[in-house]
Amino acid sequence: MSYQAQGYDVAVIGAGHAGIEAALASARLGCSTIIFTINMDAVGNCPCNPAIGGTAKGHLVYEIDALGGEMGRAADHAAIQCRMLNRSKGPAVQSLRMQVDRRRYSDYMKHTLEKQPSLFVKQAEIIAIEKDGEDWLLTTHLGAIHRVRCVVIATGTFLGGRIYIGDVNYAGGPDGMFPATRLAESLKGLNISLRRFKTGTPARVLRSSIDYTNLECQNGDEPPVCFSADTETPPRNEVQCYVSWTNERTKQVIMDNIHRSPLYGGVIEGVGPRYCPSIEDKVMRFPTKERHQCFVEPCGLNTEEIYLQGISSSLPEDVQIALYKTMDGLKDVHIIRPAYAIEYDCVDPTELQPTMEFKAHRGLFGAGQFNGSSGYEEAAAQGLVAGINAAHSVLGREPLVLERSSSYIGTLIDDLVTKGVNEPYRMMTSRTEYRLILRQDNAARRLTPIGYRIGLVTQERYDKLLRFEQQLADELKRVKSTSLPASEEVNAAIVSRETSPITGGVRIVELLKRPQLDYAALEAVDYTRPDLPKAVFDAAEIEIKYEGYIERQLAEVRKMRKLEERILPDDVDYTFVDGLRLEAREKLNRIRPRSIGQASRITGISPADISVLMIWLSKRERG
Repeated sequence: MSYQAQGYDVAVIGAGHAGIEAALASARLGCSTIIFTINMDAVGNCPCNPAIGGTAKGHLVYEIDALGGEMGRAADHAAIQCRMLNRSKGPAVQSLRMQVDRRRYSDYMKHTLEKQPSLFVKQAEIIAIEKDGEDWLLTTHLGAIHRVRCVVIATGTFLGGRIYIGDVNYAGGPDGMFPATRLAESLKGLNISLRRFKTGTPARVLRSSIDYTNLECQNGDEPPVCFSADTETPPRNEVQCYVSWTNERTKQVIMDNIHRSPLYGGVIEGVGPRYCPSIEDKVMRFPTKERHQCFVEPCGLNTEEIYLQGISSSLPEDVQIALYKTMDGLKDVHIIRPAYAIEYDCVDPTELQPTMEFKAHRGLFGAGQFNGSSGYEEAAAQGLVAGINAAHSVLGREPLVLERSSSYIGTLIDDLVTKGVNEPYRMMTSRTEYRLILRQDNAARRLTPIGYRIGLVTQERYDKLLRFEQQLADELKRVKSTSLPASEEVNAAIVSRETSPITGGVRIVELLKRPQLDYAALEAVDYTRPDLPKAVFDAAEIEIKYEGYIERQLAEVRKMRKLEERILPDDVDYTFVDGLRLEAREKLNRIRPRSIGQASRITGISPADISVLMIWLSKRERG
């Protein structure tokens, strides 16, 4: 028996990483918001690796924080080990990764949702969604019907979820949760096309059953750094991680049992992630590779569960036991939770606008793995943008669209909605053509003004950014106008870094441009250096050393922005645009790019097609 329940401005379906950011953004912007979760104990769950950040993903977390999102604060709160990846490489690819206590992280997010004004958290499965005039009606499994103005679908891997362990498979969500089985049919009734994707996770094993004697230890960096500008006390490194390796015996166990894998037996239909394959997939795809890494990572401080990153599998449990036992340190390992693969429904993201709103359904948004991406950070980034734009739709404000040149978030969303996906999408530094100017160290400078303008960043935090910008500008002015003399002391300092001495006064900026020199090398002889935060000097050093490269990328941005500003009409039928190839007409009509710039990035659209569009648009604009 159905009944009319309370109505809201915005509803969010799913309380994983995407749903959390969407709901918090909507509520913080003043919209009455409800977020639904199948299980309250799964809010903010980390069903795969117990970590936030990593290569390119750390960039996303910094950007989420700069826009006023929650993930960075939660990661800082729950961190038990912090490591900066790619330290030996340039600043563009350095990324922070935090091992987190997954229960502490989940508890933090759940409590944050519960405390947020204008936000109501509800344990319920949404089984139907339908349009009623300008509103949406959401029906729960208990018969409650909620009328809302906008909906964000952030179902993760729950939508049509099915678990696979060898020849055993059953309907289910991650970590033994119930799946969402009925919502998919309702979405199909809206003519939303769904496809099946797959992901997987390794076994969790008992800490005391591991022999760490011969394993490579990975300690955290000292001192630890934070993701969030709001975190006052940095986290502490409280655990060590370790590395083991597979070997020829591991490979033999897998090869002897590959016929029992649902992935290779044709049972699993969903497409899996290319950049995070199962161990059996690694062995089959790279038969000449002698070994594969296994990262031995604690799941938290108050649990004995250890996560074996890199060894996800859908093989039968007895095969999993056999293969794990062939590896260093795992001869006597005891599996607490077996590895599994999970297949789920997701949407073709080209059905979405860059705002995350469906083109064919006003007020309906998608975010996270529902959009064909993988990863906590990718999900949270999309959720934040979807939540902002759902709230803006309710409030009658202009939508937020982040350009590729503005952020990794902009690149992520543009890739999804413009190019689409045929496998779970993972963010990587190589995906952006502007990575030198989209570093994690300048995320706050790039995006905090946007977060402040929207209303998700406080005045205090914005003022802090303005002070930083002024300090940086003053420091750059100082080093460009201040010279160091060719003294014995100065030359001793720079020669010790294996660079040539100076014979006359040299401006500090010219010395800092030398690859061998940095602020630390000049500290003892730079007597006019002001007392500033280290972050200011770090930012100045990057600006100085990469000035030429940065300016070239900025020139590329300015050139591309001209194409982004050439907005294409919403109502055009590309079938009747003379000169376009048939493939171009079909793809332009399906994807409906918002600008010439976006059209140029659609797979299969040639430079000749763009020229035709430019000429056609110019004629149309002239009338």
